[in-house]
Amino acid sequence: MMKRKMKTYLQVQGTNEEEQALIRKQFARLLDWQIEKTVLFLLEQQGHLAARLRVLGEEREAAKERMDSRQISGLVDAYRMVGLELLKLLEFVQINATGIRKILKKFDKRAAYKLTDYYVASRANHPYSQLQQVFRHVGIGAMVGAITRSLGELKDETKSLYDEPAGFHVGDPIVQSLKAAQERLTNSTTFLKFMAKAVQFDKEDEIPSVADDVIVQQYHVLSLLLNLGSTFLYMVNTYIIVPSADKYAYSLGAAPTLCGVIIGSMAVAQLGSSIYFSAWSNKSYFRPLVFSSIVLLVGNVLYALAYNFNSLTVLILGRLFCGLGSARAVNRRYISDWVPLKKRLQASAGFVSASAVGMAVGPALAGLFEINKSFFSITLNSSTLPGWVMAVSWLVYLLLLWVGFKEPLRNDDITDSSSHLVKPGNLHARNHALTHPLLDHSKNANSINHEDPGNESGSDFEKSKRPATSLVEAYKLLTMPVKVQLFIYFMLKYAMEILLSESSVVTAYYFDWSTRSVALFLALLGLTVLPVNYLVGSYLSNMFEDRQILFASELITCLGIMVCFVGPVPYTVPQYVSGVLITFVAAEVLEGVNLSLLSKVMSERLARGTYNNGLLSTEAGTLARVVADGTITLAGYLGTGLLLNVTLTPTLLIGILSLIATFYSYNSLF
Repeated sequence: MMKRKMKTYLQVQGTNEEEQALIRKQFARLLDWQIEKTVLFLLEQQGHLAARLRVLGEEREAAKERMDSRQISGLVDAYRMVGLELLKLLEFVQINATGIRKILKKFDKRAAYKLTDYYVASRANHPYSQLQQVFRHVGIGAMVGAITRSLGELKDETKSLYDEPAGFHVGDPIVQSLKAAQERLTNSTTFLKFMAKAVQFDKEDEIPSVADDVIVQQYHVLSLLLNLGSTFLYMVNTYIIVPSADKYAYSLGAAPTLCGVIIGSMAVAQLGSSIYFSAWSNKSYFRPLVFSSIVLLVGNVLYALAYNFNSLTVLILGRLFCGLGSARAVNRRYISDWVPLKKRLQASAGFVSASAVGMAVGPALAGLFEINKSFFSITLNSSTLPGWVMAVSWLVYLLLLWVGFKEPLRNDDITDSSSHLVKPGNLHARNHALTHPLLDHSKNANSINHEDPGNESGSDFEKSKRPATSLVEAYKLLTMPVKVQLFIYFMLKYAMEILLSESSVVTAYYFDWSTRSVALFLALLGLTVLPVNYLVGSYLSNMFEDRQILFASELITCLGIMVCFVGPVPYTVPQYVSGVLITFVAAEVLEGVNLSLLSKVMSERLARGTYNNGLLSTEAGTLARVVADGTITLAGYLGTGLLLNVTLTPTLLIGILSLIATFYSYNSLF
């Protein structure tokens, strides 16, 4: 019936926005009624099963008191029968969830305009939406728990589910089946999925199997590891100079607060490099990675030689070169294009882990450079050693890259006559329907009935799928929720950069910390990323919606910033450390959730091509770092004593603005 109605609507689909909006609403109401019937039936069956479990519970307690073994054996069978009925109900939910996904996908495929984005945005988080009930299984979970606990206690009355390890009595076949089905239907976010959000990657379900076969054939483990190695080294390169940048500037005759320019110049160059590396990755991965390594090697050598040249210009030029070598766009793209689906989640999580560890290792290495020696008239000290160490690291990496990296064969290189082999980079068209794991685990979710498209508007359809060809065009595709999420990303990166970049100046002024102390503090700060993300990904995401975690993280970030302000009372180490820790941890949590929501509300046209959502978020974050480092340098002219409050004031204002923006766009986040 839904297919027939869809054909009827699309035969008369309008060309103007008002007619299209009317068809959307009419078809959406029809789908609402079908979902409501499904949900009401689901609740009705849950009620029947719950009543049976209540009666069985009373019989169980009576049988245990009489120690009637025959009755206990009969109750075990009765609980298993209820378990089988519940298993059917779980399968019923999965089938209907798949049906919802398929009808939305079919409409989007046939129409010249989208239904899915409108439907999910307007229903997913509405308090009276029946759509949510398809993905919330509180009642089912309670019944699974009741069956599991009762079967365990009937088999051994001396044991209780709550006093035993999680693996207690899992050997019962019906319990295993229920747990497997419940896992497929759960709305939880595992740690790996949460970590993968930082790459803005969701499992695509529209990749033809033949194309994935090509990807599997091209998959090369060593190349993936070298790709992740580039990510790790770049993050080390970014943060290794933070503890010593102020002293380096002072040794060259500049104010310590010029560390903002020194650190930020790398981000300035990255604004441009992200675009050309993203475009370059359309044709190759090996060549941009080689180019990146060479440029970073040269940049670090210049950074180190600036001390002997006594030139601030050479110093900043070296950092600009390092920024020009930022290949993070290539690193992300390689994972999404040439890692098979089964391994892509782990690879994406590896990208985030490599970035987090690199962020911690950079400052930690800087803390080991407390020496002052000369070697062939070249000075080796805490200021220059970061440059020399990174130059050697990139040289070694370049050699490993040259020997071990395998460039995957592109469409133009494959001399296969099969015209159906499609360039993998163009296959990753994200489906923005329902992105819960429930739908991704369905084996039949990808199958589409290839009927005659009939009245499908080819040109409009192709236009609706075409990637953006410029930043201006990409910006025009941004909806208000997307703009809000990009602004939040700007805010969190701005706050983190302010606190990290000025840490050496602030701690030296207020607490007389050495470079080693600052390095240790920043290293420990960076190490909080993985455990905090594990906590959020494994626990908090199971208890709260992404948008709830988003709003709470923004609020805590603002509170952390307020703690960092210098007041009338003496400024203490506990106040500073606690304020920075609260802000940093909240911002890290915010980043993962923000990028998850951003990938869901982003237009499908921004899911691929040069000007994709990964590039836009990278540009937003890099711009935030540039502005933050510039703020530090400008604030330095007012004096080191005012630096902290002057830089934290705009940080807090931006945080408050992001809270307001989130509040007004809250219902559009799903």
